[in-house]
Amino acid sequence: MSKPTPSDLLMQLVRTQARITKRLDQYLSAQGISLTEYQVLQTLASAPDHQMRRIDLAEAVNLSASGVTRLLNPMEKIGLVRKEASPRDARVSLVALTKAGSRTLAESRSRVEQCADAVLQPLDAAQRGELLALTAALGPS
Repeated sequence: MSKPTPSDLLMQLVRTQARITKRLDQYLSAQGISLTEYQVLQTLASAPDHQMRRIDLAEAVNLSASGVTRLLNPMEKIGLVRKEASPRDARVSLVALTKAGSRTLAESRSRVEQCADAVLQPLDAAQRGELLALTAALGPS
């Protein structure tokens, strides 16, 4: 067996990430949200006062400013998030988590846990710890 090249390893990571993303999207669709929407809700839930500047939220979920705007518009229409003006700077747009968004996040967490259990089932506890350490070594989350 030949030694894998760095590009072989990278492409395997990309394929694995795509499979996991697809599976998470399937699990979360039962709650009526996508993985990216779940990430937005989770990020807002952990933010001070459950709100963030739109640009900071975009960076936290790896989207462009326009991409996060396109994502947030339907989320706002169904009441998961709300737009707020910054009390300090009228040019800044804030995004806040609503009570409905908090409920949807809470309901979705069990689906994410189910998916994680299914995806990671082949690995024992030591392998899971090793995988966590290896992926963390590749860069900040």
